[in-house]
Formats: sequence, C-alpha cells, structure tokens
Amino acid sequence: MMKVEVAFALPEEQRIISLQVEDGCTAYEAVINSGIVELFPQIDPENTPMGIFGKAIRDPKSTVLKEGQRVEIYRPLIADPKEARAKRAAKMKAQKEAEQAGNKD
Repeated sequence: MMKVEVAFALPEEQRIISLQVEDGCTAYEAVINSGIVELFPQIDPENTPMGIFGKAIRDPKSTVLKEGQRVEIYRPLIADPKEARAKRAAKMKAQKEAEQAGNKD
C-alpha cells in the first residue's frame, strides 16, 4: 500500500484527497478510487486531462503512480493562451500608438 493524492481546483474551490492505494495503481484508478468525481461531476475521468505535480501525462490508465505522488485533474482552458497573448500585444501596441499620436501635438 502507498499514499497518493488526487487534486482538482475550480476558481472558487479546490480539493486534495489523500488515499491509500495498492502498489501498481494507475493515475486513472486513483482518480476513480478517490471519489472526487462524485464531488465534481464535471470531471470526466475518461477524457479530462491529468498530470502529476504539474507535468501532463498522456495516458492516465497506464501511468503507474509512486508513493507520495499527486494526480492533478485539469480544467479546460477558458481562452487559448496564444490568442490571449496576441490580444494583449495588440492592445499594448494600440495604446503605444495612441500615446505617440498624442505627443505629436
């Protein structure tokens, strides 16, 4: 037996569940055994991305956990990071151009 954790966070709430699992337990099995899906029904363990300590894992069903590891269940991104960065850059450019236009008077 070994101790692992399963974590999920929403903007207003987060939960980290510690549990004892058998040696050879996979990330997927830990999520199922933790009962976190009952607490957060929006989690789909078949399709929701997961990671261990911030590093994404490709296949939770074949990723065997080690003592003390924490499985993190990721929420979908609300905005595409590249798109958000491009919008911020365009906004900064527009502000800079407006300031330069205002300084010419």
